[in-house]
Amino acid sequence: MPAGIDHLLPHILAFALVVARLSGLFIFGPLVSSIVIPMRLKAILILAMSAAIYPVAPAAPESIDLSILAPAMVIEVGIGLVIGILAAIPLLALEMSGVLIGQQMGFGLAKVFNPEVDFDTDLIGQLLFYIAAGAFLALGGIETMFGCVVETFHRVPLGGFDAARTPLEPLVGLVASGFELAWRVAAPVTATILLMVVALGVIGKTMPQINIMTVGFTMKILAGLAMLAASVYAAQGAVWDYVAVSLRSVMHWAAGP
Repeated sequence: MPAGIDHLLPHILAFALVVARLSGLFIFGPLVSSIVIPMRLKAILILAMSAAIYPVAPAAPESIDLSILAPAMVIEVGIGLVIGILAAIPLLALEMSGVLIGQQMGFGLAKVFNPEVDFDTDLIGQLLFYIAAGAFLALGGIETMFGCVVETFHRVPLGGFDAARTPLEPLVGLVASGFELAWRVAAPVTATILLMVVALGVIGKTMPQINIMTVGFTMKILAGLAMLAASVYAAQGAVWDYVAVSLRSVMHWAAGP
């Protein structure tokens, strides 16, 4: 055995738990979980950040051994995963809003592959997703997200997770607020299209010689885009506030009482 390796052996298991907790963040964390980032680069980032965090993290309990390493690593990955989910809810809420708007405008068939979330998404949903991502970056979301993971090492020691510390309340609150935000952003466009559909229905009954299907499809798209452009400034303020609230909620849970 090379000289000096025996001094590192007692730290291998605890370091593996640090790596597991950070790895969970790269599974669902906004932007950092994107498949555009090569897996090798993600692995290098995880190892480098773990090496920086491990010396200042609270010492792991002596009871950690190979027999409980596997379940402990699953729990550690879950902690990082939950933080990533909490931080990603605002972005997903805006994408949901775009899907609602796109369905009403007739863009349901015009779907594109979004590499950030690794599945097909609506055109308007992708646009609003990038708006939310910009607000997330402008508010220091990446730094806050990684800072929350560092804070959790003081709140939840390595291998010492307690079910009572599960962030169920902030998770439920953010999901409910996310649905509300999605409807708030989509409401101006969907209400405008609803009024237009009613008006077109009246015109179709009074003037049957007009091809309402052809005219109405184009008019819904133009009216929806116009209303979306007119309401994007107000939506930006709502998104900004919700992203800030989401990040504060994540940091509050990570910091503990």
